[in-house]
Amino acid sequence: MLRFFSITIFSYIIVLLSIAFFTLLERKILGYFQIRKGPNKVSLIGIMQPIADALKLFSKESNKPTLALTSPFIMAPIANLIIALFM
Repeated sequence: MLRFFSITIFSYIIVLLSIAFFTLLERKILGYFQIRKGPNKVSLIGIMQPIADALKLFSKESNKPTLALTSPFIMAPIANLIIALFM
């Protein structure tokens, strides 16, 4: 059972990394099409660009309604993500 979960988690990590590098490749190709500098200016060959994008995404301000309960408001998206990953 532990082997199954470790393989599953490893697979998810591989998929997430491949999506990040696919995004980097897409930005480089679009940069060449539009004759502009691509994401290789963030760091060495642009490898840090997907990490910078993820940090920007997670650091964005989240708006919370004033009358909403805090715990369901935060836990609902997390629960939906977990359900979506394991379905």
